[in-house]
Amino acid sequence: MPKNILLINFGGIGDEILFLPAISSLKKTFSDAKITLCLEPRSKSIKDLTNIIDDVLLIDIKGKNKYFELFKLLKAAWGGHYDVVISSGGNKLISILLFLTGIKERYGFDSGFLSRILLTQAVKLDKNRYASKMYHELVSPITDVVTEIPQIDVGEVEKENNSVLVHPGVSKISVLKNIIKTWSPDVWAELIIKLLDKGKKVYLIGGPDDEECIDKIVEIMREHPSQNFVNLYGTTKNIMDFARLAKRAELLICSDSAPMHIGVAVGTRTFGLFGPTDEKKLLPESDLFVAIKNDCACRPCLWDKRQTSCESLECLNIDLDRVVERV
Repeated sequence: MPKNILLINFGGIGDEILFLPAISSLKKTFSDAKITLCLEPRSKSIKDLTNIIDDVLLIDIKGKNKYFELFKLLKAAWGGHYDVVISSGGNKLISILLFLTGIKERYGFDSGFLSRILLTQAVKLDKNRYASKMYHELVSPITDVVTEIPQIDVGEVEKENNSVLVHPGVSKISVLKNIIKTWSPDVWAELIIKLLDKGKKVYLIGGPDDEECIDKIVEIMREHPSQNFVNLYGTTKNIMDFARLAKRAELLICSDSAPMHIGVAVGTRTFGLFGPTDEKKLLPESDLFVAIKNDCACRPCLWDKRQTSCESLECLNIDLDRVVERV
């Protein structure tokens, strides 16, 4: 019976939300165990969304001092008295890293011959399924509990009928990497106007990375004044504030980003905009969660076929009237 479990999952806040079902199943199985999640500093706010993570270990794996950060991780593992370590990611070097921690039980994805030798169990990696289910396979060797989708408890929040929460942004990191996954501000503004014309009450929200996008949308909306349009940008203090707003809304419309995963986790009907990415990997199968997409022949392409967006972005050319009709 493990008393101290170390989980390693590098990525953005969306990746950490998708990892929550695996943590939840461990917590349900080993209720007295201390669970430490090792993650990147940019994703530390995950701890504000859940009480199933007892501690976090921040490792800036993508910073300038990557090797120093890896040594910091090993040092923490050596002194942490962990019984089990579980790591996501398909890199072949992960099994070596886990072996070097000296932790007795080690679980990770099967990345080849070395992983089968150095890990207690190398778990088959299936990238073609919903990411939460993919991550959950990592804990299947030590628990029979299965948690299907992320869950975030925001307390009692009353739904506002006929309300739509719109989050148009994506992280600046993705934009800098030329990964375009969302509409331009003028398209988002057009969608908002169409929703208002149908009698919806629309709330606009965004994070720190979205200020420029929000400003452009608000500027356009000045030419279409409506009491049913409310700009909430700047009113949230943390990620939990957004989660409560997502819970309150009857419907959330957003791009393929962390807010979409939060919408799923609080159980709000969520429309996620998918351009070059694969909705089957990022949305659970449910009538509650809808992918806004253009089924052009070349999508999905991002990650499997290419590492940046193409120039045409035909996949983001979507009929807004059809979206509004579905809403």
